[in-house]
Amino acid sequence: MIKRVLSGLFLIWVLGFLWFAVSLPQPAPDIKTDAVIVPTGGPGRIAQGLAVLDKGLAKTMLVTGVDREVKPGEFAAEFDVSQARMDCCVTLGFAAVDTRSNASETAQWVEDREVKSLRLVTTDWHIRRAASELDRTLPDDVKVVRDAVPSEPSLYSLLLEYNKLLASSAAGIVGL
Repeated sequence: MIKRVLSGLFLIWVLGFLWFAVSLPQPAPDIKTDAVIVPTGGPGRIAQGLAVLDKGLAKTMLVTGVDREVKPGEFAAEFDVSQARMDCCVTLGFAAVDTRSNASETAQWVEDREVKSLRLVTTDWHIRRAASELDRTLPDDVKVVRDAVPSEPSLYSLLLEYNKLLASSAAGIVGL
């Protein structure tokens, strides 16, 4: 009996992983939002967030999870952002160290600015978990548009992220 239960759970895990790996989310269409949120950690994320600003699809951007050692001038130089753009439109968030704290930092920033819609820009393999964490921390009236940055993840990265998504979902169910 226990073998059957374990085999069934393993089969569910394998099928879930296959779905996760072959149906990675895609970039969002050009929909306007109040803000764009970019968690650090993957190539192309910040460039995509800045492109959203350049297209006029959002007025302001939070880059959450920035290393405390990074100075705004260094960020601006690395991503070719003018001082005027930094002053008006880009906030660097230094409080977050992981996906869960990215969501907490974002929720506080959204509340402080009375944001009602945002575009979450992160890597395709990461967006499900990042959006799930945001859904748990943001008020229900804040609309989140998922904007995935395409990548070519390794099998290891996919397995790791899938298991993190399962753990995050389980933690959300039990209220952790």
